[in-house]
Amino acid sequence: MAEANIKLFENKKVRSVWDAEAEKWYISIVDVIEVLTESHRPRKYWDDLKRKLQAEGSELSEKIGQLKMQSADGKFYKTDVADVEQLFRLIQSIPSPKAEPFKLWLSQLARERLEEIDDPEQGIERLMEYYHRKGYSENWINQRLKSIEVRKELTDEWERRGITKGQEFAVLTDVITQGWSGMTTKQYKQHKGLKTESLRDNMTNLELVLNMLAEATTTEISKEKQPETFGQSREIARQGGEVAGNTRKEIEAKTGKKIVSSTNAKAIKHNQTKKINQ
Repeated sequence: MAEANIKLFENKKVRSVWDAEAEKWYISIVDVIEVLTESHRPRKYWDDLKRKLQAEGSELSEKIGQLKMQSADGKFYKTDVADVEQLFRLIQSIPSPKAEPFKLWLSQLARERLEEIDDPEQGIERLMEYYHRKGYSENWINQRLKSIEVRKELTDEWERRGITKGQEFAVLTDVITQGWSGMTTKQYKQHKGLKTESLRDNMTNLELVLNMLAEATTTEISKEKQPETFGQSREIARQGGEVAGNTRKEIEAKTGKKIVSSTNAKAIKHNQTKKINQ
């Protein structure tokens, strides 16, 4: 089973996929090149380097695999990936002052993942530490961790129903998001001024709660109905989103305030800092 992740090296995103069966990371080569070279055209850099390696008779370029990864536009495209061992060899062909720090980061990434498999609590602790460093409040962090648990239960249910990761997961997520928020995932991110950032990491506490309600409801309906086709799962996703959407409307009617806001993580942290200073 493969698990997609976004990892950060010096605050720069590196798309990664963990292969549980092989127990290894597969990492986007283009992202690595962008980090090491700071090139504005990392794809061209990689194309040129790949041709150079092929001309030199290197076996490395022949062993490079491809996986579908989410791009900045939200769509999934086949992307050249390499495991940690291959990346170590590839980095030798890329002159960069960041090469050694990046190698250390790769080694740490692989070690931490294996530690988390042996002791899942370590993964939770690292995630909490990450959010603390980013300046999120304790209450928000607790909500976010719960939302990850709820999301995992939903994706596990989808896998049991034969839904494939990538595009099908994205479509169903979009249906749920639109059902409760009134916006597609893309529209929601645009509303918050986001590009490649995580939408959930930029939700307020109440937005997270409603998103969890939508996903948890979808999971429970799916378990009860046991859909056999993608179309049936899509209808269940619509129903789950609708339940949370009705709740959102009731809260808004009582409070007179819109729940789906343009507030993003930067604004949330600014408001928290302002309260502390006051």
